Amino acid sequence: MPHLHEKKIKFLEEMANTIRQDIIRMVVKAGSGHVGGPLGMADIFTALYFHILKHDPKKPDWPDRDRVVLSNGHICPVLYATMARAGYFPVEELSTLRQFGSRLQGHPHRTSLPGLETTSGPLGSGLSQAVGMAIGAKMDASTSSAQAKKNINIYGLLSDGEQDCGQTWEAAMLAGKLKLDNLTCLIDRNNIQIDGMTEHVMPLEPLREKYEAFNWHVLEINGHNFVEIINAYEEARAIFEKPVMIISHNIPGKGVDFMEFQYPWHSKTFKPEEVTDALNQLRTLGGKIKSEHQ
Repeated sequence: MPHLHEKKIKFLEEMANTIRQDIIRMVVKAGSGHVGGPLGMADIFTALYFHILKHDPKKPDWPDRDRVVLSNGHICPVLYATMARAGYFPVEELSTLRQFGSRLQGHPHRTSLPGLETTSGPLGSGLSQAVGMAIGAKMDASTSSAQAKKNINIYGLLSDGEQDCGQTWEAAMLAGKLKLDNLTCLIDRNNIQIDGMTEHVMPLEPLREKYEAFNWHVLEINGHNFVEIINAYEEARAIFEKPVMIISHNIPGKGVDFMEFQYPWHSKTFKPEEVTDALNQLRTLGGKIKSEHQ
């Protein structure tokens, strides 16, 4: 993993801000889609695709690449925006989100877009997919003809709401039993789901202790601090004989004050004045700098 320095942190912060603006424009153009979760996960995706992952946007099928498994596929606007900015496809294509015939569907469709590892749909299935990939990578690494694959890492991204799903915990048990130390997952702990706050709908705490009981190494971070994000993923690489779960405390709707921690923005359409306000807040970092549009 490259060295993290002040110049790189500034680059990551600026890229995450650009991606947040992309997300809003995409969803507004589509007329529907999810906004709160994608805005909250922009820093995580930026850190992954611009610092952490072993990948090559020009060779999306490179056999030795790391794999990203997005379980809660409805937050795909942040995945698409990040991939476009990383060079997987033209940024201009972001305007086709959720349109008929577009490669950018409302949930990722693996065979439609190079660089996608899975097709998502029902919440709760992504951890099982990531566990399967981690098992496969271990099996490949055990053969003399595939030694290069031993360094492939599987990165799962999960929502906190999908921790309600039984399949998630079946996969968690299996990963712990098999000591899948090539598997690092992250929970978007933003405390909201589609119809309320997670602790009102189905309490998840003590979440850390639950994964530790299943033989996972658990870390907790501020999901908007690039130093904490990257340090956590670096620590994950050093853990032996345990999968790693990063509980990332995120703000849904991050960067737009009227959206932050408001669960209706899980999926909600914008009024024209809200679009202007949201983009202005992001362009000016909440009024801290002057926008070029002013």
